[in-house]
Amino acid sequence: MVHIDSLLHAGYHNPVQRPWQVERTLTKGSLMYPIFITDEADSLIPIPSMPNQNRIGINRLEEVIAPLVQKGLRAVMLFGVPNDSVKDPLATAADDPAGPVILAIKLLKTKFPALLVSCDVCLCEYTSHGHCGHLNDDNTINNEASVRRLAEVAVNYAKAGADNVAPSDMMDGRMRAIKQGLLDAGLSHRVSLMAYSAKYASALYGPFRDAACSGAKFGDRAAYQLPPGSRGLGRRAIERDMREGADIIMVKPAMFYLDIIRDAKELAPDHPIAAYQVSGEYAMIHHAASAGVFNLKTAVLESMASLQRAGCSLILTYFTPELLEWLD
Repeated sequence: MVHIDSLLHAGYHNPVQRPWQVERTLTKGSLMYPIFITDEADSLIPIPSMPNQNRIGINRLEEVIAPLVQKGLRAVMLFGVPNDSVKDPLATAADDPAGPVILAIKLLKTKFPALLVSCDVCLCEYTSHGHCGHLNDDNTINNEASVRRLAEVAVNYAKAGADNVAPSDMMDGRMRAIKQGLLDAGLSHRVSLMAYSAKYASALYGPFRDAACSGAKFGDRAAYQLPPGSRGLGRRAIERDMREGADIIMVKPAMFYLDIIRDAKELAPDHPIAAYQVSGEYAMIHHAASAGVFNLKTAVLESMASLQRAGCSLILTYFTPELLEWLD
C-alpha cells in the first residue's frame, strides 16, 4: 500500500503544473553568446572543432549579429583573435584601438545600442607565449605586472563602450585593480565587472584554444587556474572576488561543476551567478547528438535546466543561436 506521505505524482501530473515545480525559467535574457572576432576584417572562418561557430571579421559582424538580435539576442561576449604577427610577451596589442575587440565594441554599440556588449579580459590571445599574464625570467607568472596590464586593457575596453568586462586570467587581485581602474576612469557607474571566479584547469577548453589561437606554447595553466578537484579553492576564489568588487560571479566550465555553481549561489546569494558552458561541453553535446545518442534540442535544454537548477541566472553558451529559436 502506498502511504499518503509518499505521494508526489499528482503535483506534476498535469502539464500546466510542471513549470510550477521549476525554480527558474529559461528566457532569452538568460543567455550570453560568446563570439570570436578575427582581425581578418572580411573573413567568416568556420571553426572545425566547434560546429556552426566561426571566427568573424569586423566587416561580417553586423550580418551575423543582426538576425540574432531580431530573434531576441540580448548579450554577447567578445574574444579577440589577432594575427600572430602582433603578439609579443607583454600583450601590447590587447587594447589596440584598431584591434578586433575595440572595433567590434564600437560597431555593435552603434548598430545595436540595446545589445549588452561584454568583453573577455585576458592576455593569452595576445602573448607570444600563450600564457594569461606576464612572465618572470623563469617563466613563472609575474602576478603584479599581469594585474596592471589586465586593468589597463579592461579600462580601455570600457572607454570604447563595453557594458561589462570579464577577466578570465585568474591572476590574484585583478578584480580589485580593475574595479579601481573603472572608478578612477569615471566608468564604475555604468560598466559592470563579471569575475571568472571559479575557473578550473579543465580538459574542456581544447576547441576554444583552437578557435582563439591561444594555446600555451609551453607548460600549462595549472599554476593559476584551479585544480579540478578543489572545491575549497573555488569557494575561496568566489569569496575573494566578491570582496574585491565583482558584480557577477562566474563558474567555468559548467556541467562538470554544478556543485561549485551551487556553492557560488549559496556564498553569493545577492549576486547574479553565471556559468560558461565551454567549447568542449558544446562539442561533446553536438557530437553525441550527431552520433544518435540523443536528440540535440532535448539535451541542450536539459543542460540549461541543470545549470539553472544549480543556481545560474546567466548562461554563456555557443548554443545561443539555437536557443533563441527554440525559446520561441
